[in-house]
Amino acid sequence: MTNQSAAPAGVLAPISNRWLVVVGAILIQLSLGALYAWSVFTPALTAEPFNFTKSQTQWIFSVGLLCFAVAMLFAGRWQAAAGPALPTRVGGLLLGVGYVAAKFVGTSFPGLLITIGILGGLGIGLAYVVPIAVGVKWFPDRKGLITGLAVAGFGFGALIWMKVAGEWGHLIDKYTVSNVFMYFGITFFLLVMIGSYWMKNPPAGWKPPGWTPAAAMQAGGGGGHSLATREMFATPQFYMLWVMYLCGSMAGLMVIGLIKLFGIEVLQGRAGLTETAASAVAGTAMGVFFAIGNGLGRILWGGISDKLGRKMSLTLMMAIQGAILLLFATIGASPIGLYIASAIVGFNFGGNIALFPVATADTFGNKTVGTNYPWVFTAYGIGGIAGPQIGAYFGSLGAWNTAFVVGGSACFLAAILGLLLKRPQTTSAA
Repeated sequence: MTNQSAAPAGVLAPISNRWLVVVGAILIQLSLGALYAWSVFTPALTAEPFNFTKSQTQWIFSVGLLCFAVAMLFAGRWQAAAGPALPTRVGGLLLGVGYVAAKFVGTSFPGLLITIGILGGLGIGLAYVVPIAVGVKWFPDRKGLITGLAVAGFGFGALIWMKVAGEWGHLIDKYTVSNVFMYFGITFFLLVMIGSYWMKNPPAGWKPPGWTPAAAMQAGGGGGHSLATREMFATPQFYMLWVMYLCGSMAGLMVIGLIKLFGIEVLQGRAGLTETAASAVAGTAMGVFFAIGNGLGRILWGGISDKLGRKMSLTLMMAIQGAILLLFATIGASPIGLYIASAIVGFNFGGNIALFPVATADTFGNKTVGTNYPWVFTAYGIGGIAGPQIGAYFGSLGAWNTAFVVGGSACFLAAILGLLLKRPQTTSAA
């Protein structure tokens, strides 16, 4: 890999080496996926000795998502100026320190808000954009698939950390929430440091054998001409993508934040399960079915979009998500239904994470995706506040169906915008 980065422009790198970028990306994203494992901690945090409200647990999650999005704005410029490895390592350090420090703040809500929400969220944001930006440069011929693979670790990471902390490893029961935070922090730091070794850009002018930008443009791959951020802001496509991402992320993050509490309450009331059994079903729905669907959705929607095109894939994905969310409260009232609905929502939500980076690259260019995508991603940060808080508000009223209807309606709006999405005239002309 080191030799590739130092290679002169025009010398093609062996394909076996560029796949190491994907390995590094997966290791990094496995750690960053801790954010989506948050719901495994919420039952313990609402009980003794923490006694947090449902809203307080969601505020930690929401602040983490917001800091995630804000940090990406700085990470995009930083990785473009200093190279991809440094922001990744600083991000891993902040993430690790945040979780380790969470052990020592005890039952303090402000303490966990700062350590997990702010420090952890900032660390995730600094590291997250790098594998995407580097992967698109090494794989301009397979942007959808590679971006999906790169971020799949984020979804599967949620599965791993949730199950290790909960049903598989029982770490929370054995060692307490505070100690699990510390153990996870050390693990996250080490994995990000290892993965950062392969976060290196290809040499200037490098391209895969047999691939030409002109052919990619004709095939609908985009990315031939790159717009600077200020030029992107002048296009309606930026705002359309932003609103679509807001709708999709708000709906998916709402489900992530409330699925455990929703499952426990609804399965007891409608399916007659005990609290212990309902908790186990809800934990499996999130920790297995949603997480697996989320990881597979990132890979498969990325690959599908390379075939169908980004516009058709985004529209189809959002329409399916809208439909399942409108039915979620009804379908999710039984264990099997909750598993199925969670897997479908996770699958489509994973598609959001895979498709919007490549849609940004297609629309505004491969070379500037590292600086442009963080601005599109701010929609995810806003969705991270709106979605969980909408879920917490209606959940506290027992109006679960209303929360899902709001999320489903937002996804249908995104599907309509997807149908109207076109490449900017400046990019097409180029």
